[in-house]
Formats: sequence, structure tokens, C-alpha cells
Amino acid sequence: MLNISGIQEGFVLDHIRAGMSLQIYHDLKLDNLDCPVAIIKNAKSNKMGKKDILKVECPIGDLDLEILGFIDHNITVNVIKDQKIVEKRELHLPKKIKNIIRCRNPRCITSIEQELDQIFFLTDKEHEVYRCKYCEEKYRSPGRR
Repeated sequence: MLNISGIQEGFVLDHIRAGMSLQIYHDLKLDNLDCPVAIIKNAKSNKMGKKDILKVECPIGDLDLEILGFIDHNITVNVIKDQKIVEKRELHLPKKIKNIIRCRNPRCITSIEQELDQIFFLTDKEHEVYRCKYCEEKYRSPGRR
């Protein structure tokens, strides 16, 4: 059995789809932080079969967890203080995402004007569809199964 010690302050991302932890590591820009990070891949899960887990020891305010709702809103965020879970946060699809994905439309203004923010709005919650603010190009959330 693998043993990873507890963390003093930070968070544990649980119920990550197996194989997605490295993408989340990069999307959250954890490589830019000077803090301990444990990535557990393919852990056994009664609910999912296999899952990934990320344990990060840093102040929770240091990260923008909004992106997690876009990647997969089924991820569980456990906030840790003094080695105890003090809060479980539910994730939701964000209504607006900024600079997380790029518009694939070659005619979009963001393809020409590189300094423009890439802004997408949730237009179909049931099917998890986002549309580019500038050209209405559709993009489906990667959390959609």
C-alpha cells in the first residue's frame, strides 16, 4: 500500500478521472508554485473503478480553482487546515471562462489580435457547451462524458 503523509494546510483534489491529474497539474500552474505536490495516479475507487488524486500543500487562496469546474465539475475539493478537512467544495460549470481555452476559428478576432483575452460563455449547461464571446464558435467542456 502506498503511503503519502498528510498535509498541514492546502487541499486534496479527489475523484479525478484516471489519467487527468497531470493535465490538471499544468492547468492549475502548480509547477510555478514552490510547494509540495503529490500526484496519485490510478488509485482504486469503489465509485469510479480507478481515479487520480492531487494533494497540494499551499494556502488555498494561491490557486484559481474555477478552472476545475470547467475541466470536470465532478472533482471533489477538500480544503485542509491543521491536517483536517475543514471544507468540501462542490464544483460547478463556470458561466464564463477566460484564457483557459483558445478559439479554434481561424477567422476569429482572437486569431489576429493576440493580446485579446480568450473569453467563452456557457450557453448550454445540459450539454456543457461554451461559445466564444467574439465569434460564437462552440467548444464542449472536456468534463463531458
